[in-house]
Amino acid sequence: MLLFAELSTGLIVLGAIAGVAVLVVLWFIGIYNSLVGLRNRYKNAFAQIDVQLKRRNDLIPNLVEVAKGYMKHERETLEAVIAARNKAVTAGQAASSSPGDPAAMQNLAQAEAQVSGALSRMFALAEAYPDLKANTNMLQLQEELTSTENKVAFSRQGYNDAVMTYNTARETFPNVVVAGFAGFTEARLFEIENVAEREAPKVSF
Repeated sequence: MLLFAELSTGLIVLGAIAGVAVLVVLWFIGIYNSLVGLRNRYKNAFAQIDVQLKRRNDLIPNLVEVAKGYMKHERETLEAVIAARNKAVTAGQAASSSPGDPAAMQNLAQAEAQVSGALSRMFALAEAYPDLKANTNMLQLQEELTSTENKVAFSRQGYNDAVMTYNTARETFPNVVVAGFAGFTEARLFEIENVAEREAPKVSF
């Protein structure tokens, strides 16, 4: 009888331990899946930025080509625009392969600041060329660029919001335990650090 009682007690203890273990596993899985969902959300948000940046980068060579016919004495400025654009393309490819990665996002932000600065300088100089300002192709490209820049800004806000939600969830206890164990690293916001370059280039003449 005593042996039976001890056996029953042992089974109860084992059952309790197994129950706790199952709860812990379910808790881990729940947090893990939640973090995966949040991570996928900011990655999808970055994909929207990527689409607009690629469109903008495709427009820039056309802008420069049109401007080149009028701004013959501004070769250095036009070359600077293309160089900045090419750097942004490379940085964008790196960021799209690893959205949220701190180094990739910092490089992209710096490259985007350079593109905005180069474009702003080009459009400022274009003010001195009335024929260029009246060019139909230039006006159409300007309109497309303005629309694209607005979409980039909107998409960037969506991405930053998603990153903030993910980072907050990742850093909150007990999520931080699962995040550290499962390799959920911090995601970086997409912010242009140079305050002077925060504004999209003004392209209206």
